[in-house]
Amino acid sequence: MTEDKARKRSIRTRMSKTGESYTAARRHIVKSEGKPGPPFDVDLGKSDEAIKHGSGKSWDEWFAILDAWGATKRTHGEIARYVHEEHYVSGWWAQTVTVGYERGRGRRRVNEKSSGFYVSVSKTLPIGVEQIFEEFTDSRKRNRWLEPGTLRSRTSQPAKSARFDFRDDGSRVHAYFTSKGSEKATVVIQHERLSDQRAVEETRSFWKERLARLVERVEA
Repeated sequence: MTEDKARKRSIRTRMSKTGESYTAARRHIVKSEGKPGPPFDVDLGKSDEAIKHGSGKSWDEWFAILDAWGATKRTHGEIARYVHEEHYVSGWWAQTVTVGYERGRGRRRVNEKSSGFYVSVSKTLPIGVEQIFEEFTDSRKRNRWLEPGTLRSRTSQPAKSARFDFRDDGSRVHAYFTSKGSEKATVVIQHERLSDQRAVEETRSFWKERLARLVERVEA
């Protein structure tokens, strides 16, 4: 039996005896093993099941590996390279492991990247993907639901994505478009380079309200 399976069996045995939740039981089991895994009150970005499926190892395993390697004294780039090159994890998942580890060890907060804070907001609209792309990239259409001058175009891929500068505050907006059929499409807005967590919440509210305006416009 692998260590991971043995631990899960111990956790479930404790749960049946104490009535504790999986998280509470796991905390006691890991503590009894004397192994400093990830903290239980920090959002690592992915569940244990998801990170194991994508990277091949659980969070407990990654924290043990990276702690032993001395990752707390390494840069973000060094950690991501180590996970990618030494443990053969694909680039995106190597970044996900690195970000989760940095959050767990108090080196990075939720919604924070090396370039600053970010927030993602999505909305499904009753229009085709080509039309929603135009609502963002055609300034005349965009100005009907978003204040003129809010976005300045940088690059775009027709019906796929568009990138913008946001006002004059140095932040960036990436919009990604996905077709859900001939008359339905989803836009995901990722707003990056925000200053702090307060800006994250303000920006989240801003985009939810503006996308609601866009829905009203296309439905009308």
